[in-house]
Amino acid sequence: MADGIKYRNDKQKAAILEDLVVAGMAEDDLAKMIDTGSVDYGKNGLLTENSRRQIKALIKKALGGKKPAKAKKPKAAKALDLAIQDPENTIVIALKDGSVIVQLLNDIAPGHCARMKELARSGQYDNVAFHRVIEGFMAQTGDVQHGDMEDGFNLRMAGTGGSDLPDLAAEFSGIPHDRGTLAAARSQNPDSANSQFFINFVDNHFLNRNYTVYGRVIKGMEHVDAIERGEPATNPDRMISVKVVADV
Repeated sequence: MADGIKYRNDKQKAAILEDLVVAGMAEDDLAKMIDTGSVDYGKNGLLTENSRRQIKALIKKALGGKKPAKAKKPKAAKALDLAIQDPENTIVIALKDGSVIVQLLNDIAPGHCARMKELARSGQYDNVAFHRVIEGFMAQTGDVQHGDMEDGFNLRMAGTGGSDLPDLAAEFSGIPHDRGTLAAARSQNPDSANSQFFINFVDNHFLNRNYTVYGRVIKGMEHVDAIERGEPATNPDRMISVKVVADV
């Protein structure tokens, strides 16, 4: 039973439970893993390696020092298919080299996820430039006011604008800024995120709990890696289109 799980401390418990939510699971699923002595990759294949290591340690402790059984890692295609079983919370971003599939973390940051879907459905993200792309850090885009490369594009102003919608309240969480996570860009005001976002090229854990993480790339990260660098780039790349999979 879940109430019998012996966490190391409250911090470990909170971190594991947050990752379980992202993976489509709950504490009862963790209890089952401990009972069976086997760690899986979550119902959508997205349980992080860090949480899996911690769960293995809990199982080992419960088994009196025995190692947990190994779990087969799901193939990428299978994980993707499972993720797209929730098409309402899956985004496809078309880049010059191919499509990027993003799973939205609606249980973690519902306000930011709703905003991304609203802007995608209205077509406001289409043709918006990646105006700030820093090697070894992240690629930022989403300025629908100044960054539309087909309508009123202003490279000098790109990065200073947003949509006509109200700014969003921060939805900080314990989800780490790992490589491939998508997070809201903002000013110094925590509640100033609007339409801009960035995708992390690498683990940027110094941003944890300071910027809202609300998505994770589950396929096509190699296309993100190929985005033209620059602050801004002389010839910036763009999001050719952004769609909610449910609408495709």
